[in-house]
Amino acid sequence: MPDDPHESAARAPWRVRVYNQIAPAGLQRLPAARYLAGPRLDEPDALLLRSADLHHEPIPPSVKVVARAGTGTNNIPVSALSARGVPVFNTPGANAQAVQELVVAGLLMAARQVVPALRFVQSLNPSAPDFADQVEAGKSSFVGHELAGQTLGVIGLGRVGALVADAAIHLGMQVRGHDPEITVDAAWSLPSQVRRASSVDEVMRTCHFVSLHVPLTDATRHLVDARRLALAPPGAVLLNFAREGVVDDAAVLRALDGEQLAAYVSDFPAPALLGHPRAVLLPHLGASTHEAEEKCAVMAADELRAFLEDGHISHSVNFPALSLSRGTPYRLAIANANVPHVLGRISSTLAAAGLNIGDLANQSRGELAYTLVDVDTPVSPEVIAQLAAQEGILSVRYLPTA
Repeated sequence: MPDDPHESAARAPWRVRVYNQIAPAGLQRLPAARYLAGPRLDEPDALLLRSADLHHEPIPPSVKVVARAGTGTNNIPVSALSARGVPVFNTPGANAQAVQELVVAGLLMAARQVVPALRFVQSLNPSAPDFADQVEAGKSSFVGHELAGQTLGVIGLGRVGALVADAAIHLGMQVRGHDPEITVDAAWSLPSQVRRASSVDEVMRTCHFVSLHVPLTDATRHLVDARRLALAPPGAVLLNFAREGVVDDAAVLRALDGEQLAAYVSDFPAPALLGHPRAVLLPHLGASTHEAEEKCAVMAADELRAFLEDGHISHSVNFPALSLSRGTPYRLAIANANVPHVLGRISSTLAAAGLNIGDLANQSRGELAYTLVDVDTPVSPEVIAQLAAQEGILSVRYLPTA
C-alpha cells in the first residue's frame, strides 16, 4: 500500500521510535522542529536502535525504515522488512576504531598471559609473610611472547580487519589476510605489507595468532570448527571479536583442553567456556566506548534523515545504495522486486497521468530494486495508488518539498 501521498518535510514531525540508550549526539541530529523521537511512539515512521531484539516484536505498518547504531543486524528481521520494501541501515566503520583497540588489547593479554597472571595475584594472601616470595615464585608460570616477529592471520578484511592488520604491522608482526568478498574500497585501505592467504585453512595453518572479523551468515557459522582448529600450530591463539556463532564453542573447548590453543579471547562469553583458565571472555565490549556510541548514533540518525526526507539510501544491508540530487520539488521513492518491466510500468503510469520525468535513478541488489523519480509537477494520490498497485511494487513514497 502507498504511504501518505503528502508525506514530506512539510508533514513533520517525522516520528522515530527509539530503543536502547542512543547517544544524545545522534538524537540531536533529528531537529525537534521536524522530528519527534521517543521510546513509546505510536505509528512511527522509523525505528532507531542498538541491540534491541525486534524478531519477536510486531513492527507497525507505518514503519518506513529501520536504522541500527552498530554493525550487526541479526537482531532485526531483515527478510520480513525487505518483503515490505523497508530498508535496514547499519553503521559500518563507525565503531571500527573501538573494536580495533580492543583486539590489540586481546593480542597483548593473550601473548603476555595477563589474565591468568592477574588471577594468580588475586589468589594470594596479602597478609602472608612470604607474599613477595610467592609473587616471585609464581611469575615463572606466566612467561609470554613478544608480538614483534609473530604472524597474525586476519580473516575478514573490512574496516575493522584492515585497522587490526595495520596496528599489528606497527607492533612488528607479520600479517596474512583472507577475505574472498573484499570490496574495492577495503582493498585500497589495506596496508601493502599484508600478505594474501588463499583460504581460511591457509591462515589457520600458517599463523600463530588468528583474529576473526566476518559477519555471521549461514556461510560463516562455525567457520572455525574442530577441523580447522586442528590445522593450527600447537599453542596458537584465537581471537573472536566478530560474532558468537562464527566459532564452534565445543571445538574451542576441546582445543583449549588439548593445548592446541594456548588461549581463546572472545567478546562473546559462551557458557561452555566460562571459567576456563585460558579463555578470556569479555561482555561484548567491542563498540562500548563513548566515542563509538556517539559516532554510530550520529551516522544512524543521518541515514534516517536522508531516507525520510529525500529517499536516499546508504549503508543498507538489504537495499542498494542510491542518491539523487533533487532536480524538481516532486519526488517519488519506489521500492520493488527486482523483476523485469517494473521500471517501464512506472514510466508508463507517470506518462499516462501527464507527468514528465525530470530525472530518474535506479539500482538493484539481489532480489530488490529501488528507484528515485523527480517529476516536474505535483503527483496526485490517484497516481500514487496506481503505482502501488503495479505488480512487483513493494512501497511508494511521495516526498515533495513544496
